[in-house]
Amino acid sequence: MSVDSNSNTEKPFPNLQVLDVSNNAFVGSLPERYINKFRGMIDVEKNLTDDEENLFLALIELRITLKGLDQSLKRLLNTFTALDLSSNRFSGSIPPSIGNLKSLRYLNLSHNTLTGHIQPSLGGMSNLESLDLSSNKLVGEIPDELSSLTFLGKLNLSMNNLEGHIPQSTQLSKSYVANAGLCGFPLTKGCDPSNGKPSPPYVEVESDREIKWDYVFAAAGYVVSLGIFSWLILFSPSFRYKYFEILDDVFEKILERCQRRKKRDRRRRAVRNQA
Repeated sequence: MSVDSNSNTEKPFPNLQVLDVSNNAFVGSLPERYINKFRGMIDVEKNLTDDEENLFLALIELRITLKGLDQSLKRLLNTFTALDLSSNRFSGSIPPSIGNLKSLRYLNLSHNTLTGHIQPSLGGMSNLESLDLSSNKLVGEIPDELSSLTFLGKLNLSMNNLEGHIPQSTQLSKSYVANAGLCGFPLTKGCDPSNGKPSPPYVEVESDREIKWDYVFAAAGYVVSLGIFSWLILFSPSFRYKYFEILDDVFEKILERCQRRKKRDRRRRAVRNQA
């Protein structure tokens, strides 16, 4: 089924507060012409009379998905507004005019094939509490204007092709998984300060390695000592004579100890044999 944005209806659903057509097979672009006429979502309090408000409170009971959870509403408050177009096959870009829905609290456009950028005009939806644009084909950077959504409790931008830095705001520390080009908190991938894009992987080069000076000095001392010793052995007869004399004394002492140990072992064996 396709959405006809060229309908001749002048003011479709002027007081509509909740529209949920999720999990259908709608195709085509988002119905911008209808969205522009949703006066109940543009200014819900202005477009409801007392009679209409009481009628809704008395008769409305609905089940709707809010912030990812199915909930049943026994009564509809006059300020409650929601637009759920998720899990269809809507394509094209998000119309900028959707930012005119100043009274909208819940917006779900997930699981479609929407393309293009996230519209900065969404930052003007000051009452928005939940925004789900996940599982689309959105590209570009997350607009800084979204950081002004102070009531936003749920934000899901996962499974898109977004890139660049994530605007720093506590309201925006939500779900960004499967966007390889994003960087910055709360992700572990840092941003390059020069262009706000993900920093390239660090490759260690020889000049970046820290020199272990303790090992350098130890190796240098060993080489110098070996060089001096070799020079004395080769070119100093007196040093060579004393060196070998010391070696002879050491070997003689070692031999003497070995011989004394052998004699003690022989005496012990003789005593054991006699016993």
